[in-house]
Amino acid sequence: MSKSDKKREPPPAPETLPAAIVDAHTHLDACGASTATEVREVVDRAEAAGVGRVVTVADDIASAQWTVEASTWDDRVFAAVALHPTRTKDFDDSDRETLEQLVRHPRVVAVGETGLDYYWDFSPPEPQQEAFRWHIDLAKRSGKPLMIHDRDAHADILRILEEEGAPSTVVFHCFSGDAEFARACVDAGYVLSFAGTATFRNANAQGLRQAAREVPAEQMLVETDAPFLAPHPFRGRPNEPYCVNYTLRDLAELRDVEVEELAVATTATAERTFGLSRADAA
Repeated sequence: MSKSDKKREPPPAPETLPAAIVDAHTHLDACGASTATEVREVVDRAEAAGVGRVVTVADDIASAQWTVEASTWDDRVFAAVALHPTRTKDFDDSDRETLEQLVRHPRVVAVGETGLDYYWDFSPPEPQQEAFRWHIDLAKRSGKPLMIHDRDAHADILRILEEEGAPSTVVFHCFSGDAEFARACVDAGYVLSFAGTATFRNANAQGLRQAAREVPAEQMLVETDAPFLAPHPFRGRPNEPYCVNYTLRDLAELRDVEVEELAVATTATAERTFGLSRADAA
């Protein structure tokens, strides 16, 4: 098999975890699942690896409508709805009205992903910040957690949360800061969700790995952000919810705890954060 062929091959199925976990952030539609059958196939593979529930997340209005529908196809799937910050240049009243309606659905467990992205230039900072403020308000009015996308925007994210008044539950999806930023978020009561990036071994990942080592388990989630960010040693290959198994195992080793202990702890955090019940895992 050539190197390029290897990059296109999904990671192998891992050994099942000793306790079920939640993939706190994935994109089932971007993983190639468009029908109820395809969604079930993805979550069947996840469940075989010990990943019992997933939160599938929208990044535009069409995706938001699809995630809500998909969450009704399988009891293991929940939805989060918002407009991704890179798409906020043309955020209009029609989009706001649609999200207002979708967020009321009982299978929607978060407002996200919203926030700021200063890495890409698809949308200028001003409309991103305006949309972020609107989503903060939506989270507070709906009583649902705020799921944040933060890329190269740490200071402005914290500033706007303070100015607007943060919702009762805030999740930093795919946390990308160092230990110092993590401590600031933890002190504010925020929940930090770690993806495959926290397993990378390059020099740029060392600050993030230190953050993952220090965050209290009661404020820690694990996620894939699939189909992106496959964990080490499969970096660059297609990602799917079952691969959060690898991330959880790597983080348990990093934190010097048993895999089962971290699995139970992050599941409890997910259940508390998203309002999931034990019955959802049955």
